[in-house]
Amino acid sequence: MQLRYNYRAYPDAAQRRALAQAFGCARVVWNDCLRDRKEAHAAGLPYVKSAELSRLRITQAKRTEKRAWLADVSAVVLQQSLRDLDTAYKNFFDSLRGKRQGRKVGPPRYKSKKDTRQSVRLNTNAFCLQENGTVYVAKVGNLKVKWSRRLPAAPTSLTVTKDSCGRYFLSFVVDTEPDILPGLETESGIDLGLSAFAVLSDGRKIDSPRFLRRAEKKLKRLQRELSRKAKGSKNRAKARIKVARQHARVADRRRDFHHKASTQIIRDSQAVYVEDLAVSALGRTRLAKSVHDAGWSAFVGMLEYKAVRHGRTFARVDRAFPSSQVCSACGFRDGPKPLHVREWTCGACGIVHDRDHNAARNILFEGRRIVAAGRAETPNASQSAGKTRAKVPAQRVEAGSPRKGQTTQAGIPGL
Repeated sequence: MQLRYNYRAYPDAAQRRALAQAFGCARVVWNDCLRDRKEAHAAGLPYVKSAELSRLRITQAKRTEKRAWLADVSAVVLQQSLRDLDTAYKNFFDSLRGKRQGRKVGPPRYKSKKDTRQSVRLNTNAFCLQENGTVYVAKVGNLKVKWSRRLPAAPTSLTVTKDSCGRYFLSFVVDTEPDILPGLETESGIDLGLSAFAVLSDGRKIDSPRFLRRAEKKLKRLQRELSRKAKGSKNRAKARIKVARQHARVADRRRDFHHKASTQIIRDSQAVYVEDLAVSALGRTRLAKSVHDAGWSAFVGMLEYKAVRHGRTFARVDRAFPSSQVCSACGFRDGPKPLHVREWTCGACGIVHDRDHNAARNILFEGRRIVAAGRAETPNASQSAGKTRAKVPAQRVEAGSPRKGQTTQAGIPGL
């Protein structure tokens, strides 16, 4: 399986200028190739092949006075930008034909130099790991890296990213074998919520940290300071970076919390069952800020890929399943209840239920039924049992260490 390891990088002034040039050249190649394909489509001409675009917009463009500066960056950066455009078109076409699951994917769009997040991708021909702990990037130099853990194998690709608050990260994709944990007898059903982030079927509760709510006061102050700066001024750029850093700090802390909680659950449970919530729909309600602050989708995604990596069973329970309406003791369906009702008594057997704990137990029972029917993602099961090995794309499992006081990214636990 493929895993993605992220580390914080600290380029010097000359390297930052070289990376900025690489970001700009990759963006120009993307926009030029995209423009050619859009113009060909508007004129009713055939789809322009990648080989033709590479010849026109990279090889020949370097020889012209208008695009001569493309030769100042690694050719790998330019070719990878064209490959990324091909991938974006493929995703768009697959979405139109119904071959791609999930929401519809729109056509590729032009990139702007005003985008606060920029990145370039490199293959093994354009980077290498040095013995002194630096990473050599072609036409950039040796980048200083904060290694928070060792890479388990030689990386197959590298993405250099500059985020909205000016931090640089190196993201390595590594091919590794699954690290199967010892088998356990315990299984867990998880009910996600807002008052408590998660309630497990064994009665454990994970409190909701509400990172955004806790940082809201400072964010409001920084946003007011930003709104008072003159547009286009250097002071406004500085104020924007302060706001971006505060948002990044919130996101880092939330990600660190998700990693620690998901790792503990996977270590303690042989099988994990979660309700398939409609997060995008809940994000359009009056609870939108709290829903986005909780980050349920990212947390469930971590549970899923860690289950595949460590040989655990993972299953999603249909969102239409009435987990809050059914008595987990006798199976009597007591009907829907408003959100303010946190405890209720079963009308059939008389047992008093905690709403969230009862829902988690029902999710556990329904998850077991799904696994028994052979419809769950069970990477540690045999093919003869009707259970298949799940394929999970490269996941972000590592982050570099920020400056002193920003401990959230460096605190991601190892698995």
